[in-house]
Amino acid sequence: MNAILVAIIGLGVFVLGYRYYSKFIAERIYRLDPNYMTPAHKYKDGVDFVPTNKFVLWGHHFTSVAGAAPILGPAIAVYWGWLPAFLWVILGTVFAAGVHDFGTLAISVRNKGQSIGTIAEKFIGRRGKILFLFIILTLVLMINAVFAWVIANLFITYPASVLPVFIQIPLAIWIGYAAYKKNMKMLVPSLLALAAMYFVAVITAEVSWLQIDLVSYMGGEEAAGLFGLGAVSTAFMIWIVILLIYVYIASTLPVWKLLQPRDFINSHQLTVGLLILYGGLLLTNPTINAPATNGDAETSWLPLLFITVACGAISGFHGLVSSGTSSKQLDKETDARFVGYFGAVGEGILALISIIAVVTLFSSVDDFSATYSSFNEANATGLGNFVEGAAILAGGLGIPAAVATTIVSIIVVSFAATTLDTAVRLMRYIIAEIGTEYKVPSLTKKHVATSIAVVSTAALVLIPEGPNGFGSGGYLIWPLFGTSNQLLAGISLLLISIWLKRQGINYAVTLIPMIFLMFMTLYAMFVQVFFEWAWYADGSNLLLFVLGAIIFVFAIWIVITSIQALSGKFDDELAKHRNDE
Repeated sequence: MNAILVAIIGLGVFVLGYRYYSKFIAERIYRLDPNYMTPAHKYKDGVDFVPTNKFVLWGHHFTSVAGAAPILGPAIAVYWGWLPAFLWVILGTVFAAGVHDFGTLAISVRNKGQSIGTIAEKFIGRRGKILFLFIILTLVLMINAVFAWVIANLFITYPASVLPVFIQIPLAIWIGYAAYKKNMKMLVPSLLALAAMYFVAVITAEVSWLQIDLVSYMGGEEAAGLFGLGAVSTAFMIWIVILLIYVYIASTLPVWKLLQPRDFINSHQLTVGLLILYGGLLLTNPTINAPATNGDAETSWLPLLFITVACGAISGFHGLVSSGTSSKQLDKETDARFVGYFGAVGEGILALISIIAVVTLFSSVDDFSATYSSFNEANATGLGNFVEGAAILAGGLGIPAAVATTIVSIIVVSFAATTLDTAVRLMRYIIAEIGTEYKVPSLTKKHVATSIAVVSTAALVLIPEGPNGFGSGGYLIWPLFGTSNQLLAGISLLLISIWLKRQGINYAVTLIPMIFLMFMTLYAMFVQVFFEWAWYADGSNLLLFVLGAIIFVFAIWIVITSIQALSGKFDDELAKHRNDE
């Protein structure tokens, strides 16, 4: 199969989806009003509520939701063949992700910029809200652990990426200061910052002493490290500590000081990266030798495909970003279509090239089968396969292999870091909401809530178990991340459906993908929790079983409560909570 043809079909569907379907949703379903005073203006405080140009906000939103998940999920999901992953990415993006991301942004803007967890009380009551907040808190904690694990491992594997990534921080702070204190436009400075990052990347790729390789500093992989650990485990621990110190600071600063300008740089980085990869695709014109469907797969693609692709098609985390930070920065309500729906389309474009980069890496079906010999092997090698495949595509533009590999790893790290500190900020909001709910004032304090978020992330990611030994927490909980993430998206779509129904608006566009998503996710959770991870299996997945079982029970509870609310059972009880629009 010709890879360029696959790309053209996928991109064509995305264009049509944004041009026509998102326009229909904006005008007929969410009914955006250009004169509506958004929370960014109504509650402007210069910290979280900051009216923002839609292009800058799109940069923040997109890079916050992109992370490494839309790369990693599809890179693993091709285990079942490239066709199922391709179809779910393009159809899921247009009919589920765009609707969800756009909808959570719209509902938050109409509800004072509140998070989807807080809004839940207005539609499914206090008990439902508390259960929902628990699921959100668990998901965000897992996101923190997963992405901290990904970044630390990428720094160890690709040490040339470290210096360019860290140079971005002071550059972003300078841009934020110049933009918000000196009224300077962000575009040119952010492009110069990106050029500086890639200039440093070219140098570090070729000059070994500029590569911050902690393992080599300690004498190599076989050398002893700290506390009786090996060099690799020690390097991993050091990077985790450095990352969590960084995200503590980044997540407590006003958004304009670091979050927005850094994300705007990363939005350019993504654009450049996608141009390089798709441009390299055109010039190399590779053939897909991997199978369209993998008949030798040891596990069925139904329903696991949908939770494995995860953010590549639809993600509950996107709703947390839409309602947690982006809604507080939306300048005009009509910008929600561009920020929310087009943000999801950008994610789909990234997931599409991830699939293509991986499946064009192999010279034959046998070569593919040797690498993707099992689902566990797909989990372990997926991200590395993407980096290697993407570097080959970039090489089509004449970029040296070492430089191409460094730039691709920088892109992945940058997006993962953006997601990490946004997730820590969101976790702080959620902890504060729980503190308010249970009347624990200390939890509402910014630094107390952030400390809890950072310490709990460190405890989870540094679990000394699993196939990779010390620091495998992020690896261990990846399967639960996928199910919880899709579950959150399904519940958010259910809340949006209730919101639309109460306004007398046709809610089929949110109800249909919700039903599909909830069925597949709960089906997958049931199989995983009670068969694969069950305590009576082999005992190796006890953490996954306990967390998964709790989330599964809470999810069923929320779904039952939400269906009752959708049928109108609680209308009188919840009337006092309705938002005055």
